[in-house]
Amino acid sequence: MYLPRPFNRPQIGTAWHGTHIIIIRCNFQDNSVISIFKSPHAPLEPISTECTETLSRFLSIGYTLIGAIPLNAKEIQYVLQYR
Repeated sequence: MYLPRPFNRPQIGTAWHGTHIIIIRCNFQDNSVISIFKSPHAPLEPISTECTETLSRFLSIGYTLIGAIPLNAKEIQYVLQYR
């Protein structure tokens, strides 16, 4: 008997489905990561101490940069979205 699996039920491996947001705060003067905030179950890559390397890793797994906001004279905040 064939019973189709419902797609709205939690399953192993479904964490990457849906939309996820990651916010990365960086010091652009010394290229360092200050902090990272993420939505629950967002796909992650290992975080580098360098901001450019961290951004590169997230862009390589499918995140899209949807905003870059200067916070002050030293810091910038990047907003990335995964769909």
